[in-house]
Amino acid sequence: MTTLVIVESPTKARTIRNYLPSHYRVEASMGHVRDLPQSATEIPASLKDEKWAQLGVNVESNFEPLYVVPKAKKKVVQQLKEALKEADELVLATDEDREGESISWHLLQLLKPKVPTKRMVFHEITKEAIQKALRNCRSIHEPLVQAQETRRILDRLVGYTLSPLLWKKIAFGLSAGRVQSVAVRLLVNKERQRRAFRQGSYWDLKALLEQEKSPFDAKLVTLAGTKVATGSDFDPNTGQIIEGRNVRLLNETEARELRERLLDKTWTVTELEERPVTRKPSAPFTTSTLQQEANRKLRLGARETMRIAQNLYEQGFITYMRTDSVHLSEQAIAAARSCVEEKYGTQYLSPKPRQYNTKSKGAQEAHEAIRPAGSTFRTPKQTGLAAQELALYDLIWKRTVASQMADSQQTMIAVGLQVEEAGFRSTGKRIDFPGFLRAYVEGSDDPDAALEDQEVILPPLKVGDHPNCKELEAVGHETQPPARYTEASLVKTLESEGIGRPSTYASIIGTIIDRGYVQPNGNALVPTFTAFAVTGLLEQYFPNLVDNSFTSKMEQTLDEISTGEAKSLPYLQKFYLGEQGLETQVKEQEGLIDPNQARTVELDNLDAKVRIGRYGPYIETENGDGRVSASIPKDLTPAELDPEQVETLLRQKTEGPEKLGLHPETGEPIYIMVGSYGPYVQLGEASEDNKKPKRASLTKGLNVENITLEIAVGLLSLPRELGLHPATGCKIQAGLGRFGPYIVHNQGKEGKDYRSLKAGDDVLTITLERALELLAQPKKTRGSSRSQTKTPLKELGSHPDNEEPVNIYDGPYGPYVKHGKTNASLPEGKQVEDITLEIALELLAAKEATKKSSSKSRKSTTSSKSKTSSTTKKTTAKKSTKTK
Repeated sequence: MTTLVIVESPTKARTIRNYLPSHYRVEASMGHVRDLPQSATEIPASLKDEKWAQLGVNVESNFEPLYVVPKAKKKVVQQLKEALKEADELVLATDEDREGESISWHLLQLLKPKVPTKRMVFHEITKEAIQKALRNCRSIHEPLVQAQETRRILDRLVGYTLSPLLWKKIAFGLSAGRVQSVAVRLLVNKERQRRAFRQGSYWDLKALLEQEKSPFDAKLVTLAGTKVATGSDFDPNTGQIIEGRNVRLLNETEARELRERLLDKTWTVTELEERPVTRKPSAPFTTSTLQQEANRKLRLGARETMRIAQNLYEQGFITYMRTDSVHLSEQAIAAARSCVEEKYGTQYLSPKPRQYNTKSKGAQEAHEAIRPAGSTFRTPKQTGLAAQELALYDLIWKRTVASQMADSQQTMIAVGLQVEEAGFRSTGKRIDFPGFLRAYVEGSDDPDAALEDQEVILPPLKVGDHPNCKELEAVGHETQPPARYTEASLVKTLESEGIGRPSTYASIIGTIIDRGYVQPNGNALVPTFTAFAVTGLLEQYFPNLVDNSFTSKMEQTLDEISTGEAKSLPYLQKFYLGEQGLETQVKEQEGLIDPNQARTVELDNLDAKVRIGRYGPYIETENGDGRVSASIPKDLTPAELDPEQVETLLRQKTEGPEKLGLHPETGEPIYIMVGSYGPYVQLGEASEDNKKPKRASLTKGLNVENITLEIAVGLLSLPRELGLHPATGCKIQAGLGRFGPYIVHNQGKEGKDYRSLKAGDDVLTITLERALELLAQPKKTRGSSRSQTKTPLKELGSHPDNEEPVNIYDGPYGPYVKHGKTNASLPEGKQVEDITLEIALELLAAKEATKKSSSKSRKSTTSSKSKTSSTTKKTTAKKSTKTK
């Protein structure tokens, strides 16, 4: 008897094969095998004339979806059908969540097995888990499939109904989404807060005191019995003290005068308070908290985190990584407590096993938390993992083990001091027993080092003591605008508001970045002007679709469908049809939306208008000669665009660039200019003889206001030679590149050895000695926190057209195939080892075809205007589906 087992990926297939009897054959479906059509070419010929086929959902026939097998999956489906012919039994072993259940259902519909069929689920790939799952097979859970299908239909209805509207009213290629648009609005609202923010300033005093030769710090908190103002006392919208606050606001003069009065005065301890504090360990990871902590600690994006976690799960190292449960099985608790006892001792165990309750909205308790797989936990060193996989497994192992450790016992110490009319305060923290902090400190890679950093030890003090003042400093402060969202904080907000599901956050964040709604700046997510325009349109005409509570209720309904408490069809009808349905809203509102107004971003305190154009955002204003417009540099954010910058951009457009002076050697003029990527200096003017005059970007910290002729000459002299390397005799140069200032050791045929300059180094003044110090340090690959490398993961061979190499590289969003300037992501479910040169050439050809198709679509937009009305409608419909 032969049993065919189908899973999603080859990696999962290889791992599970080790735990099954020899007569079991394991094959991979390579992810989803059916979906709604992505282009007009996928629509069956018999349905091409049906208007609803473009949407992929027959709204008039009870929202019946049109499922098709993508071209890339037809071979896989055929192989599975051939394998099924030789089997006496079929076991569907896809993931245990909604998506996995849906894949199994689609396989069942496609393969139409005539042999007994079972559904096998497990949350970890270990021998015990697989054997237990085999003994407890079930049938497909229809309500779970129904919920996933409803979710997919909803996403299609929102995307395919609103996106064409955005193309017409704002710009081609934009998209709207059920969850994505709400996420973009969160980012835009944060940026609006930053724009509305008004900075406040305040001063206080900081003292360095000494008691029995032990130094400690103290800060001014009261003056003549009145609290001294701090940042929390300011209104962020006015930059002034919040009305009604009884505080004393010190300016620089007052602070310095107070300092002078207090020098050489006697300090007295007036108050001493010790307060015991107990800290409990955090719950084990869910999908959301793993993404947040990996972003904070490892600087991994949500997509990258989920890709690595998927690999760890499929290799049998961790439990299933898409879960919102913090529950641990008895087996897992026993394994974690065993690790604690062996590594840290019994005194570090919690008195009794800990269980945690999920607090997020709409959480599903069906799965366990993310933890190391098995009845005993392999330590990170025992896994044999490396790089990102090791770092993420280490994070999961520490968090799980720490969850079963004892509480951390700490003492918070507050000391009040008086000197004349000024009251000071010093605070300390003593860790009496580290407990779980020995294993895991949130936001820290090294728990032992973090423990030292967390402790603030004060010398032995008692009321009436007179510590000596060693230093007294007047310190100025400025209030800061609200922090932008990072991937971690955005995921946390989405989950707390019940928007979307944690398993979808990675793809949502990826989509809003890919679509140009967000521009990552370090770890921060900065919304673009396009994001402002789209959010403004949706807020005005479709407010429900970007309302947090409305979107949260949608998720709640989908959960109810998955448990059988609600029905799919009535909900879809209410959402899309009827007087308040999305279809009706779009038809009614489309004629009311003025494209010129929709493309305009209104910003407070700015007379000039910001518009979204074909080539990006630009500013537009009226002067005596008519309208003047200028492109907005890509690195200029909506929160930072102010009247001074607008004036600079427009002046450069109308009057030409500002002249700094003449080059001392060539006599050519040097200009300061602002381009798409920010300000730069230029030597000479562009002409027929000098089509590309020399240019140099400004270094960090320089701007249009503080650039001088001397600095500009220095920038234009780059790269500059520092001298010769004493060991090789080769040149060492300092220069300014795409990723900032650098030094390079040019060794000829041996290659070039680059180093980025560190904080404090100046590319214009760095010496040979300092350059040699930097070159002596180990080289770090750019983005080394993500273990990125330019070395191919796999070399596939040469392209038959031009003999250039075709390789697979590891990128921020997963492995991809590269040939020349063309990059193609690996298909869902495909691993690096599965890709051959033949498959890679197909992927590259498909990517090239997509580029050409997109280009043709844009061209056809113009030509189609001359055609008849009926032809125009038909062409537009086809083009819309194709572009989708």
